Amino acid sequence: MVTSIVQFFYPDLTDEQVTKFGLLSMTFFCIIGSYWMLRLLKDTIFFKIAFPASLGWAANQGALYQPLAKIYSVAIVFFVVLIYSKLVDLFEKHKLFYIICSFYTVVFLGITALLAVNSIYGSAFLGKNLLALLGWGSYFGIESFGSILVALFWSFTVSVTATSAAKKGFPFIVAGAQIGSILGSALPFFAKNIGIWQLFLIATMLVVCVMFLIHTFITVIPKEDRIGDKKAAETAKKKGGFVEFVVGFVAGIKLLLTRKYLFGVLILSTFYEVVGTIVDYQMKAQASMLPEYASAEGFARFMSTFGVCVNSLSFLMALLGTAYIMKQFGLRFCLLLYPTVLGIAVIALYWFYTLGPSPSQLLFATFGVMILAKGLSYAVNNPAKEMMYIPTSKDAKFKAKGWVDMFGGRTAKMGGAQVTNALKHNLGSLMMYGTFISLGLIGVWLAVAVYVGNKNKQLVDSGEIVE
Repeated sequence: MVTSIVQFFYPDLTDEQVTKFGLLSMTFFCIIGSYWMLRLLKDTIFFKIAFPASLGWAANQGALYQPLAKIYSVAIVFFVVLIYSKLVDLFEKHKLFYIICSFYTVVFLGITALLAVNSIYGSAFLGKNLLALLGWGSYFGIESFGSILVALFWSFTVSVTATSAAKKGFPFIVAGAQIGSILGSALPFFAKNIGIWQLFLIATMLVVCVMFLIHTFITVIPKEDRIGDKKAAETAKKKGGFVEFVVGFVAGIKLLLTRKYLFGVLILSTFYEVVGTIVDYQMKAQASMLPEYASAEGFARFMSTFGVCVNSLSFLMALLGTAYIMKQFGLRFCLLLYPTVLGIAVIALYWFYTLGPSPSQLLFATFGVMILAKGLSYAVNNPAKEMMYIPTSKDAKFKAKGWVDMFGGRTAKMGGAQVTNALKHNLGSLMMYGTFISLGLIGVWLAVAVYVGNKNKQLVDSGEIVE
């Protein structure tokens, strides 16, 4: 019956492919569902639990530390990626799931235990230093978890899937991720009924489920059905993951700095993260100061509402709007749409701030801008920027794109965090200067979008590629 339902939505899949991609879809559901739940709880822990005023911290200390956490997380993720790249040399991909998921399961169980003790005995029982360690550890652990496990999943999935089957099965996998992101975002809304540490435990159990599903995949799917591109597999045996990572990292930077088109794609792929980081901090800092979100459970409910709205909008736009917009108006229009709408939204937000709204009104105006920014990013900007790599060489697709995907966005977030860190003590300065900086970046972004859009059309029409 389940197979029949899946084949109703994906009629090109055979019974065997339904089983194969069904297991992969459930695996990605667990990864994305747990990540979104942890991602929202991460902010709740950092803003509301780890630095309580009752232990001598300044009021709203978590909000003051958050920009620094974003800055430091870039170095932490880079270090973790280096370790991951070395592990790729030593173990098969499915075994990497067992190793990496086991590590994060232990880390997350430790965090769960500390949260449970804090909930039962109070913050004084754990003490100032241990609670602070809980905040920093959960922040860095969850940030690295999202980067590593998603990359590992797609690396594994590509290695066991032929190109012809991927076209039919990958949409099914992505659908599982979209459902996981919505459900994972929804659960923290019930933090008051379920409990923060119980939610963290649920997310940790989803990580355990990833190992179980991968084991089931390897056991159930015949070896001959776990073969992807043979040439790619042969190449993987010749080159080690760590060596390839280091060489690719350097080569990727060189390509980005020496090819104007690729440098333009880098700007299109990262500038929105700077603007998004500034507005995101404005929203969270405002929410953390309102009485209705003063408790950890209240703040978790707010973050859950945000996560559900972002993921639902992204899902609806991807389902109903993205393909139509691209078909009707073309790629260049999509490249210009996002910065234009975001620029108008940022201007409108600052104009609204100058009218002297109440804290609640300002918060939900900022909330609306963030939903629009994230929704358009996932549904319009991401597909458009991926298409920019079509008229490029293999090196550009893998080395330059790999650098942008792994570090470009995080480096941009670090830039945005530098702005919020400098202005975090004064909301008025943050709103004013944050808006001016955002609009300056959006102006550059629009100019680059025009260049890249025209250059892309020229490359496609002529059949040339950027090497």
